[in-house]
Formats: sequence, C-alpha cells, structure tokens
Amino acid sequence: MTKISAADSDWSIHVQEKRQQLELQIPAEWRLSEAFLSSLPKNGHLLEADISRRTGIFSEQELQITENYSAVQLLQKLARGEFSSLATSCLTEHFFARALERAQYLDEYRKREGKVMGPLHGLPISLKDSFCVEGVQTTIGYVSFLGNPPAASNAALVDVLLDLGAVLYVKTNIPQTMMTADSENNIYNRTLNPHNTNLTAGGSTGGEGALVAFRGSILGVGTDIAGSIRIPSLCCGVYGFKPTSNRIPFSGQTSGRMEGVPGLTPSAGPLAQSLEDIEIFMTTVLNSEPWRYDVTATATSWNRPQTAGRSLLTIGILPEDPQFPLHPPVRRALKSAIAALSKKGHRILQLESDASRNVAYASRLAFQYFTYGPHIDHISPSGEPQVASLAKSSSPMFTGTFPVDQKLGVFEKIHALHIARKTYADAWRRTWVQSNLDIILAPGAQNTAVPHDTYGWPPYTVIWNLLDYPACIIPYGRASKELDPEPMLVTDGVQPSYEPELVDGAPCALQVIAPRYKDEECLLAAKVIDRDIRG
Repeated sequence: MTKISAADSDWSIHVQEKRQQLELQIPAEWRLSEAFLSSLPKNGHLLEADISRRTGIFSEQELQITENYSAVQLLQKLARGEFSSLATSCLTEHFFARALERAQYLDEYRKREGKVMGPLHGLPISLKDSFCVEGVQTTIGYVSFLGNPPAASNAALVDVLLDLGAVLYVKTNIPQTMMTADSENNIYNRTLNPHNTNLTAGGSTGGEGALVAFRGSILGVGTDIAGSIRIPSLCCGVYGFKPTSNRIPFSGQTSGRMEGVPGLTPSAGPLAQSLEDIEIFMTTVLNSEPWRYDVTATATSWNRPQTAGRSLLTIGILPEDPQFPLHPPVRRALKSAIAALSKKGHRILQLESDASRNVAYASRLAFQYFTYGPHIDHISPSGEPQVASLAKSSSPMFTGTFPVDQKLGVFEKIHALHIARKTYADAWRRTWVQSNLDIILAPGAQNTAVPHDTYGWPPYTVIWNLLDYPACIIPYGRASKELDPEPMLVTDGVQPSYEPELVDGAPCALQVIAPRYKDEECLLAAKVIDRDIRG
C-alpha cells in the first residue's frame, strides 16, 4: 500500500488525475452539455423538474424501468425473461463495462439453464465506496489513499451479492473520514440532494441516498455507526434500514480506522424506494448463510417475526429531548403519524422522559466512545484540507459534560464506559418489558435535510447505535413554510437551525426501532406503520 504524502506534490494534482480517470469511464453520449447544465432549476429541485427525462439520454423504456418498478417487481420480470439484465444496468462511473459483461453473462445463463442464478438475478445494486470490489480502487475520500492499488479481493458482502446473482455497477460518495453528515471530500466533491441541491444529502452514505432518491439505483447498500444509513435516507426521502450489527456481513471494507478498539459496532444495510425492497435484501442476504463469507457475521437466517399475523401494535413514542428540540415540520409529521395510527386502533404509549435513558445522555456517551480511542490521521499526510463539516467538529459535549471522567487511564475509561453503556441499555430493557412494547416510534432526526455543513450531531440516530438496536427510516410528509412559518434559530454548534424558506419541501421522516436482534419484527412493524399512516 503506497499512500500519497504531502512530500509527493500538490495534493490537488492527484485529485485532478483521479477525476480525469473517472471522466474517461463515462461514455460520451451520457455527458450533459454546458447548455443543459445551465438550464437546471436555480432552486435546486431536480426531482421536481424531472431532470432525468429532460436530459434526452434515456429512452422511454429505460425511464419506465427505472421510475415505475420496485426491486421486487424487477426481479420477477428478470426471472421471466420480460426484461434483460443488460437493460437494467445503467448509470455508473466506475465499472460500467464490467457490469455490462456481468449482465450479458446472466442473460445467457438464464437462457441456457432455464433458471435464474439466484434470488437477486440481474438486479443492479450500488455500494457505498467503503466496500472493496476486486480491481476497483477504494479511497473513501482520502487523497492519501489515491496511491493505493485497486482492491485485491471483494468485501464479504460483495461476494454474497454476486453469488445471489446481483449486478454491481457503481460505488457511491461519502464524506472525508465518514464521520460527518455531509458527503463531501476533496476527491469527488460534494453529493447533492436531488430534492434540493442547496440542502445536504446526508452522510456518511450520502451518495447512496441521493442515487436511490434519483432512481439511479433501485437498491443501495451503506453502513451505519451513528446514523450513516438513516441520515441520508431521511434527507433524501427514501427508506433505509440499519440492522443489528453483524447480521449483514461487514468484513472486507476500507475504513481508515483502527480495528479491534472497544466501541460502537457499525452495521451494513440497505436503502431503497420501498420496504418490500428492503425486505428482499435482508431475506436473501441472511438466507445465504453469511457466516460462510464472514467470520464476524452471525449464523442466523431471516426468521418469521413473532408478531406476524398481528394487525395492531403497542407503540412507544420516544419523548422529545429538550436539549435537541424537534423542528416544527418534524414535530408535525410525528404528530400526524401518531393520530393516524391511533385511528387505526394501535395502542400508543407516550413514554415519559427519564434521565436514565434520555437522548442527550446517549449522544454524549456515544461521542465519548468515538473520542477516547486511538485515531489514525489520513488527512495530514497528503496536505489536503479538512472539508467544512469536519472542520466544524460538531459535538454534543458542547452542551454537557463527558459521562465518564476524562482523567481516568485508558483501561479504567474503557471499563467505565462499558458499565455506563450496560446500565443505559438495562434502563431501556426495563422500559420494553414493563410497557410490553412491540416497537418504538421516533423522529429520524430533529430536522429534515438542512443547508450544507449545518447538520451537526445526530442524537436521534446514534442512540440506537449505542444500544445496537435495528432501526428503520420511513419517509413521511414534507417541510412547509406555510404550515410551519416560524423559524427556530440555534447557535450551539451541535444542531441546525430551522429556516422555513430554506428547507421548504424537504422530506420528513419517521424512525421505527425494535430491540437488539429483533430485525424481523422491526421491519414488519415498519411495513404496518407505513401502510396505516397513509390510509
């Protein structure tokens, strides 16, 4: 592995070389003219302006395929031969030629064998940049990694997906360090939100969120250690699912962080346009015996939920934390959902605020896990600057104290953090048992997508990483300057302000949470809730 250092030359030269390499991989007929680019709406609302159709790049059939079908529907048509794998492999900048070759092979296999290769036969799936794909470079946004050779082997999940018949065609953008909610780095620049390019697409799986929202991918895969699947999902108005850690194979990724340090465990999971597509990903991957591919993966298949067949749920409502107040559109969306679910007959329990399990404490505890351990600096060696959101260093500690004494030695601190986390988890265990809850309903964040570099800290997502609970994002409602005209200005550096004009029309979202390893119950409950709030 040869990293680029500041001594080599100006870091921007290496970035320019990488961008030229990527440019050459885009067919000339796919390139947008300067005249077309200048005609894009000044308000940044790309989806509303139907940009995909206006480009003239896609045929009517291609638009029908990308816009009107779910992954489940596409798989059915691919299996019957109504669609070819080649027709659905599009929009890549990294290994399109390989994807076409793979799609051709799958078409020939189905014709020759009279059956599909696997349950994901011919389905194009996009991947977060951190997943290693043999022969493709993985920089995760570090200029110093541009000197690294292409990956010598696949990440475990990549091998699983290929064996299931999927077509992998693109890897997507992330933030520098993968630890901010704005997917920007100095190599690939900033990921833009297709609902409004003036707002963040979220992070760290921001490229997936934007691509799925724009229908450039029918099913994407990301990772989540503080909200990195769920934040892009809520910002971009798509569904996202963070499973319990190690249910989806995670090994073989490039992270840039030291492994084996006690702390929060990241999860891999899907982003999609429907919960049915989320479910097809979870069921097929977990039923493929992922432990055979990854030593860290749990040997559990996707099981029938214990709540299957029940139409009514006992739903606990997470109380709003006064240190992280909800923005008016988010509060309105949550209130609307609660009313709709009550009308359908679900048992709604408004959980009481409790210092032993509040959101602010969980945020500080999680943040201390992130800060106590050794960190590897991959930014300074190349001489590149920090991106704006990283340089801000948003921290919940600005509004409180560390849960564990900073003066303790490293081993004593690890022990104290473990005890604090276990105590916090036990407070939540008692809540589940005493209230006989099926799931918890909460906001995905205190905010919608917000202007670039202002997202701050993610308290309403990182709490469930601390507990290692499965959590699902459901897009629901939109911000409205007419319905919520009063601004809410915040200056603590930890959370964004609410400015009605700037976020008007941005998607709102709900979050459905279940106890650890109850992923099946979480997704089933999310489907029930998604159905009933729209009835």
